[in-house]
Amino acid sequence: MLILVTGATGKVGRRFIAGLLDDPRFSKARVRALCHNRLYEATDRVDVIQGSIADRDVVAAALDAVTHVVHLATCKETPEDIMDVTVKGLFWLLEEFRTSVTARQFILIGGDAGVGHFHHRHDGPITENARHSAYRGSYALSKVLEEVMLEQFGIQYGLNGCCLRAPWIMEKDDFKYSLSFGDDVFGGPDWKTLVPEDAARRYAAMGTVPLLLDADGRPLKRNFVHVDDLVSAILAAIDNPRAERQLFNICMDRPVDYAEVAAYLLRTRNLGSIDIPSRFHSNWMDNSKAKYLLDWRPNYDLEMLIDSAWQYERSKEEPRIVWYPG
Repeated sequence: MLILVTGATGKVGRRFIAGLLDDPRFSKARVRALCHNRLYEATDRVDVIQGSIADRDVVAAALDAVTHVVHLATCKETPEDIMDVTVKGLFWLLEEFRTSVTARQFILIGGDAGVGHFHHRHDGPITENARHSAYRGSYALSKVLEEVMLEQFGIQYGLNGCCLRAPWIMEKDDFKYSLSFGDDVFGGPDWKTLVPEDAARRYAAMGTVPLLLDADGRPLKRNFVHVDDLVSAILAAIDNPRAERQLFNICMDRPVDYAEVAAYLLRTRNLGSIDIPSRFHSNWMDNSKAKYLLDWRPNYDLEMLIDSAWQYERSKEEPRIVWYPG
């Protein structure tokens, strides 16, 4: 087993490679890390190739003798790169994979941006049968095109592909900083721009958290997944016959309710909250299919997600760095 991992130096790539190498089921597996800007450290079980998946020659070299692909590399809101990397790059990977004599399985990590996450209203739980519905910008469109391309290669060539669709992926203290009113906010919304400047500084200093309200004025529900749970799902899908040409939602059992977050932080850490109205929509990703076919379960619930983020102690040698815009 030789697994090509694109995006190997990201939060999912690093955790997946470590999890795979530590898993007794894959004791003989080797990894090839395809890196672009940052490099993974080579070992006796990990070799490294540097280059862009937009380059067909790079992809061809990376796929030599590969049995499995775990495709994580993507772009965010970078229109000048996203079609070359996310769309053309995936096309070259799939083209080389389908003609390879060693290829066995292609696993794509998709995203809830492909079904609009909180930008579009859904009348019920979001299952794998929900129609694609990108929101504005290039990133969501790219996530739709990825899923469609993988599906069509399965129809065209019988390619053994599997898509694991994940919402916002958390690790370490990510969730804590996703609720910051300071310049150190992780992701969006950018809370400090939604309140007066002096109030934002005060909230940041006090550790106040936003209680986001949806378009109907109710506490917003938004889907998340911890990186450890996503990694366990990837490992469950590898060589699983029930994963062939399937799409799975990989997420927490219940979406994060911002009112529940505020109440828990008030009770456990005496942190206040402030209501933030929005035009976003609550939604609920349904992970039943992954539970049924992959025999997978997420470990993280709301309290564990919060506690792990607030208890994480970051050393000076591990500064928070956001590697992508958007």
